[in-house]
Amino acid sequence: ESHPASPTHSPLGLARRRRAELAEAMDRIGVEGLPVLLGLPDAATGAHRRVIAETLDALLRRGDARRVLVLSTWRGDGHHDHRVVGEVAEQVAAARGARHRAFPIWLWHWGMPDDVPWDRAERAPLGRDAVTAKARALGAHRSQIAPLSDAPGDETMLHAGMRAHFARDVEVFFAPVARADAAPAPAPAGQPGATHPAAAPEVRPTETEADPASVGADYFDDMYARHDDPWGFDSRWYEERKRAAVLAALPRRHYRAVFEAGCSTGALTAALAARADRVLAVDLSEAALARARQRLAAQAHVELRRALLPQQWPEGTFDLIVLSEVAYYWGAADLERGLAAAVAALDPDGHVVACHWRHPVAEYPLTGDEVHAALAAVPELARLVRHVEDDFVLEVFGRVGAPSVAAEAGLV
Repeated sequence: ESHPASPTHSPLGLARRRRAELAEAMDRIGVEGLPVLLGLPDAATGAHRRVIAETLDALLRRGDARRVLVLSTWRGDGHHDHRVVGEVAEQVAAARGARHRAFPIWLWHWGMPDDVPWDRAERAPLGRDAVTAKARALGAHRSQIAPLSDAPGDETMLHAGMRAHFARDVEVFFAPVARADAAPAPAPAGQPGATHPAAAPEVRPTETEADPASVGADYFDDMYARHDDPWGFDSRWYEERKRAAVLAALPRRHYRAVFEAGCSTGALTAALAARADRVLAVDLSEAALARARQRLAAQAHVELRRALLPQQWPEGTFDLIVLSEVAYYWGAADLERGLAAAVAALDPDGHVVACHWRHPVAEYPLTGDEVHAALAAVPELARLVRHVEDDFVLEVFGRVGAPSVAAEAGLV
């Protein structure tokens, strides 16, 4: 919400005004058709990734997506909604075989030259008529470039210095990051290798494709770029206490092989290493893994890997699988896939320990409670331990029929 303290416009009233301004801007620049408006709340798109993905996918399925260029905000723009929309648009476009380019907005305001991915930048020169049309279209957004009124709280949102970035006769776009494991781009229709549009992949992720609703790597890289310990794993008593609770909840003193999904900087990994013959810990962020490697350099029985989960779930089986503050980053499809992978990798006598923050977070597709409800519904698993606080839920599962701690120790 751009004017939260406005005495003259309610959020709903301002939204109506913005819709009218958008229609006027489209008319001024000569764009035909009607926009598809989702009505999502400002700064909360992270909770609506699936809606965005399904809407874009439906639009791409109206024709041959391979002939479509999808333009979206840039995921590195330093703005929550821009990041989420950029991530989802790039993933859905790739799934449908459409081209994708991202445009920066706030980067021009806060960025330095080193912040720009020049190796992926593309220039689109504009002619005189295009520059004039763009200026007229930008002028339609009066609620953002002029005061709503003279009252405090109704000040201009976009000052002249910010607007000057968009008066240029060139537009800059960023191509997607090249993926070594990406499938070859579909051939244009009518050329060898082309397929009928009906054969395009469904938006539901394949086994090697990320769920568009899941949080992407850029989110974590940005967090670690801003702070060495963004979640306070080493500095907050809350995290130290919760880590102790996880360790105390484990039914066994020692495990043969531990797999930790989403190890971050390795604080919990180090504690698990003291209770296991072998630990495999993975994370999506290379920045986090670099810090984990420093912490665990002397632990020869600990292996650290970069992996996109659940798509790159490791081979082998484990008698302890750790899902600590990780599964709410997955969309529903990835959560289903991840839990299935965990069950398949669990030894007959193995345990799954899960611990997650319970409060809603705008960037997370799921809540901790939703993750644990899904875990409890897995038919192959039975709950052995459950600890619930206002802030987090901690549970341990074994395979159906697994003994309690006392039963395994021969006490009952």
